[in-house]
Amino acid sequence: MSLDSTPKAIAGPANFIDERIGAGNFLKRNLRKVFPDHWSFLLGEIALYSFVILLLTGTFLTFWFRPSMGEVTYNGAYAPLVGVRMSEAYASSLHISFDVRGGLLIRQIHHWAALLFVAGMMVHMLRVFFTGAYRKPRELNWIIGVLLLTLALLEGLTGYSLPDDLLSGAGLRITEGVAISIPLVGTYITYFLFGGEYPGHDVISRFYSIHILLIPGILLALISAHLILMWVQKHTQMPGKGRTEQNVVGAPFYPSFMAKSGAYFLFTFGVVALLGTFAQINPIWLFGPYTPADISAGSQPDFYMGFLEGSLRLMPSWEINFLGYTLPLSVLIPALGPMGLIMTGLALYPFAEQWITGDRSEHHLADRPRNNPHRTSIGIAAITFYGLLWLLGANDWISAKFHISLYTTTEVGRVLIFVGPAIAYFVTYRMCIGLQRHDADVLSHGVESGVIKRLPHGEYIEVHVPPAEDIAAHVRGKKAIPAIAAAPDRDGIPPKGMRGPIGRLRARLSETYSGDTEAISLDGHDGHHNGHDGHGAPHAAVGAGPADETTKSIGH
Repeated sequence: MSLDSTPKAIAGPANFIDERIGAGNFLKRNLRKVFPDHWSFLLGEIALYSFVILLLTGTFLTFWFRPSMGEVTYNGAYAPLVGVRMSEAYASSLHISFDVRGGLLIRQIHHWAALLFVAGMMVHMLRVFFTGAYRKPRELNWIIGVLLLTLALLEGLTGYSLPDDLLSGAGLRITEGVAISIPLVGTYITYFLFGGEYPGHDVISRFYSIHILLIPGILLALISAHLILMWVQKHTQMPGKGRTEQNVVGAPFYPSFMAKSGAYFLFTFGVVALLGTFAQINPIWLFGPYTPADISAGSQPDFYMGFLEGSLRLMPSWEINFLGYTLPLSVLIPALGPMGLIMTGLALYPFAEQWITGDRSEHHLADRPRNNPHRTSIGIAAITFYGLLWLLGANDWISAKFHISLYTTTEVGRVLIFVGPAIAYFVTYRMCIGLQRHDADVLSHGVESGVIKRLPHGEYIEVHVPPAEDIAAHVRGKKAIPAIAAAPDRDGIPPKGMRGPIGRLRARLSETYSGDTEAISLDGHDGHHNGHDGHGAPHAAVGAGPADETTKSIGH
């Protein structure tokens, strides 16, 4: 069936709606919208489906959860805590876990879905970043994505704190310390959240309102805007045969994409349900109720807040005392610095790249990560920075399990947090250049066929054949990275805007960002090869074979 014809399953309902509200043409047009078919485009759907699961399971939990810090004596099914004084929030969480039919399963599905929601968003954003899918006209959608990730972290923090167990209480204590360290407004924020001196009596009820009303409402609005913009601007697609900046090659929304997405939602729900059934998470009954005088040993937050834990542990105990005020840099810098650096960098990167390259054209074909080595290297360096902070959030466990001094672990971490991203940048950059040269070699010399021939003079060769047409088209989709015109004219005068220190910096950045890959063309020749290997020696001679085959010597 061609895309020009309308299936009966669409035409009938479309005509019904059109006769009543005049939206038939809209349905006919959009239900046949084409979506590209590439596995990486499904990563964002993991986050979307996890959010749907969160809404469904969260609604179930609200029927029994009591967001109150009022004290009660527990008298439920969990015998070890019978007679213990605790908050109503913690008691109702135990009631959901042990007395409500299916309550523990739903609690664990909700928690696993929250982890998958944040993880899916992170992986989806990495896919968009590494393929350059944030470029014009999608900058606004990229900003929405950054806001969604930030709100997801806050949503996880508020939800994680609601059971009022000893582990979540330790996280709340860190939250209070971070909030109160903010200059000028820190005390006001703390009193607003806790309703008085820590721990107060209102934090659970206020976090509950934020968790089930405020942030989900904003998330729903932003997700809707995100999807609408994606629908209007059309999806990016990977380069390949028949794919251009003006078309989309793939399958229509109905029935292909709708069926695939429906099955993918069921797979996602099935995985989360299996995790909730067989993988225990957040066993609050083992931690006990929260009291400010107690703390659990070896406690760790959920993975998405692990970087905050690591940055707090690595930071030296610095503070500034001025005019009777104390500025606790040991809390303020690690709490706001890493997250501010990463989120601000993500939000500004599309505009920074546009400023450096001068590229203001629309892009609907995604880049292969190897074809923009500096962008890819920056991304891997940021991942390394985040990963080291996340790893060192467990420096006490590392020290205990590997019998290494905690001070040694901390000092090594302070060095690695600066050296690690630099090493990751260099290694990634060299890998990208090497992969580009491999692509050029594939187009120039073909791919291995597995056929071995012996030449008349005794030399053995392997026959190489041209790559498959779709693979060759995918590789040839590489485009040169744009650069601004910064060369001086014949009188030695630089272009306008390139004459001051900022202009010279921009010209230098543009040259560096784009210049290293222009020499690597896809016709099999570049500045390093030119038909020779890295030592200037010619490639091995080829022997007889079919006209469309090349051969490469493998020895005598």
